Amino acid sequence: MTRLPAPSVLLDDQLCFALYAASRALTARYRPQLDEIGLTYPQYLVMMLLWEEDNQTVGQLGSRLNLDSGTLSPLLKRLTAAGLVTRHRRVEDERSVAIALTDEGRALRSRGLEINRDMICALQLESDDFGALKDQLETLIERVGTAERLRA
Repeated sequence: MTRLPAPSVLLDDQLCFALYAASRALTARYRPQLDEIGLTYPQYLVMMLLWEEDNQTVGQLGSRLNLDSGTLSPLLKRLTAAGLVTRHRRVEDERSVAIALTDEGRALRSRGLEINRDMICALQLESDDFGALKDQLETLIERVGTAERLRA
């Protein structure tokens, strides 16, 4: 039988606060290195998706990042203005806008790998622990998303 934690209003008992504080700490750790290459953390996430697979639609990027187009569009405009991506209507569907890396955007990939390597070292997690934590967080995201969809 599963034992659930007892309900509490104490901040230190809240998983949501631990996740919030951890997220803020991780994002703050990224900031100096991202400042060096002129990216915000959300822009870095978009760039990672494009380094993974270039020429994605705004919808694809938004889906993977859980961002709506109202949030994503200004971010993509700034990446375009910085010369890191291009935006163009897709020939096969003119309602859809595709985002592609420029040569300058592609060149940042190696710097992205350096930043990732630094973060892995900073976390000091063994490979198995890293994978287990990531799996637990993905399960949490899925369960919270499922609960949210059931309420809607």
